Amino acid sequence: MENTKDLTEHSSRSERKRRDSFGMFDGYDSCSEDTSSSSSSDESEEEVAPLPSSLPIIKNNGQVYTYPDGKSGMATCEMCGMVGVRDAFYSKTKRFCSVSCSRSYSSNSKKASILARLQGKPPTKKAKVLQKQPLVAKLAAYAQYQATLQNQAKTKTAVPVEGFSWGNYINSNSFTAAPVTCFKHAPMGTCWGDISEGVRVEVPNTDCSLPTKVFWIAGIVKLAGYNALLRYEGFENDSSLDFWCNVCGSDIHPVGWCAASGKPLVPPRTIQHKYTNWKAFLVKRLTGAKTLPPDFSQKVSESMQYPFKPSMRVEVVDKTHLCRTRVAIVDSVIGGRLRLVYEESEDKTDDFWCHMYSPLIHHIGWSRSIGHRFKRSDITKKQDGHFDAPPHLFAKVKEVDTSGEWFKEGMKLEAIDPLNLSAICVATIRKVLADGYLMIGIDGSEAADGSDWFCYHATSPSIFPVGFCEINMIELTPPRGYAKLPFKWFDYLREMDSIAAPVKLFNKEVPNHGFHVGMKLEAVDLMEPRLVCVATVTRIIHRLLRIHFDGWEDEYDQWVDCESPDLYPVGWCQLTGYQLQPPAPQTSRDSQSSSSKQKKKAKSQQYKGHKKMTSLQLKEELLDGEEYSFLQGASDQESNGSASYYIKQEP
Repeated sequence: MENTKDLTEHSSRSERKRRDSFGMFDGYDSCSEDTSSSSSSDESEEEVAPLPSSLPIIKNNGQVYTYPDGKSGMATCEMCGMVGVRDAFYSKTKRFCSVSCSRSYSSNSKKASILARLQGKPPTKKAKVLQKQPLVAKLAAYAQYQATLQNQAKTKTAVPVEGFSWGNYINSNSFTAAPVTCFKHAPMGTCWGDISEGVRVEVPNTDCSLPTKVFWIAGIVKLAGYNALLRYEGFENDSSLDFWCNVCGSDIHPVGWCAASGKPLVPPRTIQHKYTNWKAFLVKRLTGAKTLPPDFSQKVSESMQYPFKPSMRVEVVDKTHLCRTRVAIVDSVIGGRLRLVYEESEDKTDDFWCHMYSPLIHHIGWSRSIGHRFKRSDITKKQDGHFDAPPHLFAKVKEVDTSGEWFKEGMKLEAIDPLNLSAICVATIRKVLADGYLMIGIDGSEAADGSDWFCYHATSPSIFPVGFCEINMIELTPPRGYAKLPFKWFDYLREMDSIAAPVKLFNKEVPNHGFHVGMKLEAVDLMEPRLVCVATVTRIIHRLLRIHFDGWEDEYDQWVDCESPDLYPVGWCQLTGYQLQPPAPQTSRDSQSSSSKQKKKAKSQQYKGHKKMTSLQLKEELLDGEEYSFLQGASDQESNGSASYYIKQEP
């Protein structure tokens, strides 16, 4: 069915009345620990004598972590004062012990509006105690992540910031927003049609002194996601009364709706003197023009009906042990996003946010069916009113043939670090599960008991063959503590006596997604997954998007798939009633980033990858006697295309 309609054809139907019916993979610490709200006056790192290199393993909170490099020394968190092994600290500058501390420190210099993202609190006594116990401090990124979860009951909440307007933000900076059609999981994502500039609609007339609500016709001047810049018919090139409105809102209607509903059309007061016969003017202007389809409001309403309901039981990743799942209960549903409360949480504070199509949630019994680790609940029977979510509601993964050549334990690959989405790291397949699922570990930072292994499907767009980063000019994060820099896959595989996972086993599909560099959107901050923020696409590598959160340093960027259910069009929060987190003010952002980037440049040299090799050099250095030819990676402007980006060279 076409999503636009010729007004001449529509006029014959205008008398028909219609009824409007409106109704990762990182950061599983959706409830974070208390952090300090006081800013640090000293930005230098405080280091102590390095630990002896003879210390192979260290026990911490009952878990054993390998200590890869005894020469790295200690560091003090500039936010909470915690002392720990410098290698285990977050970000390239190693100034903070955790993501939350890093963000809280940054937020202190960003003034009032940035408090919408994270609300700081006074330092806790716990931080002072830890400062006196350096060996009890976190010795790996995941160890710190677990400590973060100990204070779940003291949840930070996002503070609403009044005054942010997508319209003003886009107008003042001449930004472009990603079109709604880029987001198939979002409302109207699959039935947006050809709504574009020039489409006419009927909207309330705000330039009127009448006591009753009246309407007038306006045309779309510019589209930004769900939002449209509208101009009243008759203003020609005069933009003085232009205004932004959500196209899916209840106050926008197709031309002809007023006639069918008995609503008055009254020209704005500013231009009433321009014409004496407004009816003739409208007939002339609207003949052949396009408007919204008659059933547009019905489609909006239907696309905002979600199959998941409160009290449904699901299996979801355990944010305290990424290698296993737990039972959780759907507490609320907002715009398709689920607030899940772990079944054993009596006060309902131990929660987790994700989209209903997230690969992190599954039907009850999924873990047992594929051999995934599962934490059994202490609750012996379902609570009254709770029921299992039907399996057909969950996102389906592509079926794979595991009968032939397949992934094996110990094979090496590259993967997005689920605990630091800004990094693509050297990784290893630790276990092969059923139905194409794999347990992946990040080399150099794994817990000895495998509690930080993460489950990716073989078709996941978050895992890549050896050499992917090199070919596409992405910085590959080497194993923590690895001394032979610059990192070279050929040398590393030989040292580890390992082989690379075959290139042909990876997902090489690249959909025609429609994203371009510079487009604005609303994106989940997967480090704090309850937050949806103003964001920008800053880089595109085939189907992989680099998402930058406006107002935050580049180190907080995240690699996200183009079809991720955690990306939304501009205006999604307004449409669904979700809280949008605005960007930081420009002035404070500049002062904060200048010193941060200087320190980052000086401190991060040891983590830099080696210079880019040519495709021929890389092919010659690849292992196991197999040769692979790599197509040159797409530039940041090449956003679409179905061509594969790595192809096995047949002998």
